[in-house]
Amino acid sequence: MNIKRLHSHWKYVTYRVARLLLISYLTVAVYAYGFSDRSILPAGPSTYETLPSLLQIPTPNGQTIAALYKPNSSATYTLLMSHGNGEDLGDLQSQIDDFKAMGLSVFAYDYRGYGQSQGSASVANVYEDSETAYQYLIQTLKIAPNRIVLYGRSVGGGPSTALAARHTSVSGEQSIAGTILESTFISTFRVTIPIQILPYEKFPNQENIRQTHRLSTLIIHGTNDRVIPYWHGQTLYATAQEPKQLLTVEGADHNDVSSVAGMNYSQSIIQWLKTIP
Repeated sequence: MNIKRLHSHWKYVTYRVARLLLISYLTVAVYAYGFSDRSILPAGPSTYETLPSLLQIPTPNGQTIAALYKPNSSATYTLLMSHGNGEDLGDLQSQIDDFKAMGLSVFAYDYRGYGQSQGSASVANVYEDSETAYQYLIQTLKIAPNRIVLYGRSVGGGPSTALAARHTSVSGEQSIAGTILESTFISTFRVTIPIQILPYEKFPNQENIRQTHRLSTLIIHGTNDRVIPYWHGQTLYATAQEPKQLLTVEGADHNDVSSVAGMNYSQSIIQWLKTIP
């Protein structure tokens, strides 16, 4: 009798624990799907009111995104910059100048909800905004796809890898020239939980890279990154197809990669650009 009661008790406890775990999982899944955009894209107040040569580019829904185009008459490639989630065009001025000094033309834009772009930030809007910027390059500025290099830093790796996957073909025809991914992740959810526990991802960079063919890729990551650990960069590099390069910056955290790397940062990018087929 006691054994039967004990068995019944443990069966009840097991049921309650399983039910609690299921409710917890569903709560996390619903939050991650419906509300995580606010955590991923916490757009703050704009750091600027206007900038020299500031553009306003219409999006498909009639809103506009702010953008800057800094041409370099001697450039072979134009860099399409997708920035991190805690910055806007006002924060990028010195970095834009640095890329121009490397011999690049630069096109940078703000996601909706950031800077002087209209609307609100969301993962879906970021994808659409990056496509809007890309189409402006090829249709309005008449820049050939094979003269465009994508640059994504941190969250900016999400739209950059998605663009790369959409605009490169197995044959390599009409492909963009290459992608630079700096301090970015394999997916947003796996920054917090290393293993995949949800049936979906937001900004699934690793999967996008896996679907990208014949594209030169440069991965840059600091070994002391406390926001997006270094192993994310290693995994992206391992996933990418050849040709690919990995620039490991010893001792660099999330936001100081270029300063810690020093001249090696610009020299590595310049040398990588020369290897693009």
